[in-house]
Amino acid sequence: MAGQIFEAKNGSIFDATPPSAEWSKALHSFAWLPALALAGGDPAKSLATNLITQWLKRYSRYTEPAWSADVMARRLINIFAHGRIVIANSDLLWRSKVFVSLREQSRMLARIVEEAPAGMPRFEAAAAYALSGACLGDSQRRLDDGLKYFESEISRQVLPDGGHISRSPEALVHCYRLITMVMDALSAGSLEVPQSIRSAADRVAPMMRFFRHGDGMLALFNGGTECDVRMIAGLLARDDVRGQPFAYARHSGYHRMTAGKTLVLIDCGGVPAGAYSIHSHAGCLALELSSSNQRIVVNCGSAGFAHLGWELALRATAAHSTLSVADASMASIIPAGIGRDLLGSRMLGGPSDIDTRRVETAQGWCVVAGHDGYVVPFGIRHERQVTISQQGLAITGLDRVVPQSGRERTTTTFAIRFHIHPDVRVSPSQGGGILLKLPNGDGWRFRSGAQLSVEESVYLGGETVRRTEQLVLNGAVKDQPVETAWIFEQIGTS
Repeated sequence: MAGQIFEAKNGSIFDATPPSAEWSKALHSFAWLPALALAGGDPAKSLATNLITQWLKRYSRYTEPAWSADVMARRLINIFAHGRIVIANSDLLWRSKVFVSLREQSRMLARIVEEAPAGMPRFEAAAAYALSGACLGDSQRRLDDGLKYFESEISRQVLPDGGHISRSPEALVHCYRLITMVMDALSAGSLEVPQSIRSAADRVAPMMRFFRHGDGMLALFNGGTECDVRMIAGLLARDDVRGQPFAYARHSGYHRMTAGKTLVLIDCGGVPAGAYSIHSHAGCLALELSSSNQRIVVNCGSAGFAHLGWELALRATAAHSTLSVADASMASIIPAGIGRDLLGSRMLGGPSDIDTRRVETAQGWCVVAGHDGYVVPFGIRHERQVTISQQGLAITGLDRVVPQSGRERTTTTFAIRFHIHPDVRVSPSQGGGILLKLPNGDGWRFRSGAQLSVEESVYLGGETVRRTEQLVLNGAVKDQPVETAWIFEQIGTS
């Protein structure tokens, strides 16, 4: 749990010294219950029953972290969603003790729900608050108050276009999961689902489709991972409206261009405010490219608890398929120390002036965008133009590095990176440029007139670190704008 494996050789796992604070939170949030419920059978039921019994014996009263708002919320959600394995056909006295504890925890959560950290932890707490009223059925007031609080948190965190305020595709999926859980609980109890909750579900589902590549998994932006393809498909199967994604999600700050079997996603947004940036990445104007169900250009992904040593590097600009200046990131993370301990690893700075427009040309749809993330430290503005051909067989781009007036100029280096998915084979092309061979046999070629090199990279779209490669265009700028043109073009199939 939380990226760590721990074995308790003797006694209860709850008496052992946990390997980390996050591992302890996962233990007390009953993160093990969904897996046991999925496994099913008497051994899983016996283990789940024993673990819950041990927990009730030791933590029937408030203590941290077991009864902190975010941990308690996840525990309640796991029990409400997966508790059937232990509740059904269980001893009446034991079941009574479980429900007494659930009611006590629900009353406590109602009092401290706002103590959950802002962002997804508080969204989870709000969902658990609403679920406790719907699932336990012991307090109409808690149901009404829980739904009201959940609605307010939806209003705060779900944007008008359906995106999440953190700008993370993965956070969006978890939001939708929690929204559908609350809707299911209300429907199962023949209770009315508030219109604002239904409306949120109708907005979020198209945005989930917005971020899906042809392989059914998510693009890697702002701390998100690919997520499980079956979970995403299962959630979207619940969407009766079947709303289709926008071409431009203005509030979330993303463009989506499709033609033929080709998909291009471009991040044209800034750093979220305050606590919502704890997992954000400095990847403005980064793009991802896929063809059919094959990813070609990606971002490097997210560290998660399993690979914390990679976190700072993966959140930096160089880990994204965009331009970086002087090997510097366009936004920074709160340095380690008391600030990070109190506020979390929030992202500071970043672009504040981002302009973007979408136009249709004779060549196909084109996105033109620019940001000022490098103006303060280097006096340089980055502008990017990306065009997808009408059949989706070519993606042409132009990156401009524009020195701003009023600054003393020195020669400054820049690099344009395109991280390649590890399943794609990279090799020099006889006709010049780089040949990209996809697993399905399709071939794409990358060409540019700039200085081109192939360097090592990493990919953390899932649970493991995978080696891959990146295409890097290097250049330098001083007094005049510098333009770098490039193209990805399909060259046939095997």
